Amino acid sequence: QVQLVESGGGLVQAGGSLSLSCAASGRTFSSYAMGWFRQAPGKERELVGFIAWSAGTTYYADSVKGRFTISGDNAKNSVYLQMNSLKPEDSAVYYCAATVRLRGFALTRLMAYEYWGQGTQVTVSS
Repeated sequence: QVQLVESGGGLVQAGGSLSLSCAASGRTFSSYAMGWFRQAPGKERELVGFIAWSAGTTYYADSVKGRFTISGDNAKNSVYLQMNSLKPEDSAVYYCAATVRLRGFALTRLMAYEYWGQGTQVTVSS
């Protein structure tokens, strides 16, 4: 069984920065892509961005483009999210996700990922 564990959430003032980490543990697997999603109270879970290892591609939602950066270590099945210039509307539970193969869904969609972390809270105060 694969487990994804996020860390690094917390409380920060608007304009500040936070860095999240996600590491996979359990049985050895090779991920095709890893992504970050977030879910604010009363809202649907939405994509923040993803990294597709073989393609060397990163993708960001428009709402975070230019402020957030995804990086990772494929060999360690780890992915990181550097968040700068944070806004109150960035407050949410942030989830790490991974998939070992393309599953017929675009990587922008939740259904593309079969492994999920438990989430870490990010709160941005105004």
